[in-house]
Amino acid sequence: MSTRLRLFVMMVLQFFIWGAWLPLIFGYLPSLGFSPLEQSLILSAFPVASIVGMFFSNQWADRSSSPERVLAISHLISGLAILGCGFTRSFYPFFGLMLVHCLLYVPTISITNSIAFANMKNPDKEFGFVRMGGTIGWILAAWPFTFIFVNWAAVDMAQPIGFVNWIGTALDNPLTGDAAKAATRWTYIVAGMASLALAAYSLVLPKSAPQTRAAASAADKPAWSEAFALLKHPFILVLWLVTLVDSFVHNAYFNWTGVFLGTPVEAGGVGIASNWITPIMSIGQVAEILTMLVLGATLVKLGWRTTMVIGVLGHAARFAVYALFPSSAEMIIAVQVLHGICYAFFFATVYIFVDAHSPKSIRASAQGLFNLQILGIGALLANFICPWLIQSVYTANGVTDFRGLFMVPLAAASIAAITLALFFRPPSARPTPTA
Repeated sequence: MSTRLRLFVMMVLQFFIWGAWLPLIFGYLPSLGFSPLEQSLILSAFPVASIVGMFFSNQWADRSSSPERVLAISHLISGLAILGCGFTRSFYPFFGLMLVHCLLYVPTISITNSIAFANMKNPDKEFGFVRMGGTIGWILAAWPFTFIFVNWAAVDMAQPIGFVNWIGTALDNPLTGDAAKAATRWTYIVAGMASLALAAYSLVLPKSAPQTRAAASAADKPAWSEAFALLKHPFILVLWLVTLVDSFVHNAYFNWTGVFLGTPVEAGGVGIASNWITPIMSIGQVAEILTMLVLGATLVKLGWRTTMVIGVLGHAARFAVYALFPSSAEMIIAVQVLHGICYAFFFATVYIFVDAHSPKSIRASAQGLFNLQILGIGALLANFICPWLIQSVYTANGVTDFRGLFMVPLAAASIAAITLALFFRPPSARPTPTA
């Protein structure tokens, strides 16, 4: 198996784990009888872990002579923890196990990036293909569970005619009650099994370059301290701050889109049937796969800044359609394809850029510095601000002013894109092949 294919498989497993449990946790936690505060604490474990990991796990990976073994140990422990979530229905054990899982899993997103970059000759051309494995892994995890949670007895009784009607009937008849609880616990069991598989697979991953390990072992300062020192460069600081804004906008999309699609037209929404919301949003993930394939060529042709600006403007364009054409279901569905541009052209490009402009001895911590914004602070801000905006500011008498609501991320994304265009001035305008 070629090095690039081995890294691709690593990304498939890495994001399969996350994709297995995340989509269904929002409905699973209430079914266990957890209070809103308890649910918030569990859901906050992931972004908090990205903040904590910046100072511990990424430091461990950068100062270790074998980040592959750090990855293996992290997935061994985090896999056992998420596996345990499938066997408990009490808050404190569930919260404790989820916290342990997140504290060890979240930093591995940076670690897998750093391992990938350490073994690429041409990151700007190769990373799109390798990272595409993560998107495929997420889809592979999410879609099968959609059908595992179907009440097939009800589907058989309905006797739908035709494939489209059969799919619609299946998605419209989910398991409920104790049957749903029993089925949902398998998402954590499967995630745990995938994590243990990646722990074993990590031991056969290609090794980091010798010069990277030597530089890491010779460093005196904490890796996280050196990573934060990168912010003294204005172009890094500007990108770091824009990343925070774009992360907020990105998470606003996930907070609001499902609600927007499912809300009846008379209440201000699109009026999409609930069984079609997940398939419609997954259009963006399919588009992400295609966009990743052209990312390398796009970077070479357009350069860092233009590619990132287009990625941020993708968010602005999507929310503009939401705000200006809320009653056009066709346009709302079509604009989901922009997700690929939003993610690949900004977030994936950020990872490539950080690798190209940070010392190799702090590769994982430099990636963690930006994941601090992408997975941590930006997500926390969105998870606290978005529910308040949609429930308390833009909803009155049962009707939500989605137009006004979507103007908030539209404005934020527009300002972020303008800031990038005016103030982001990296030393090299375009990525250059490395030997």
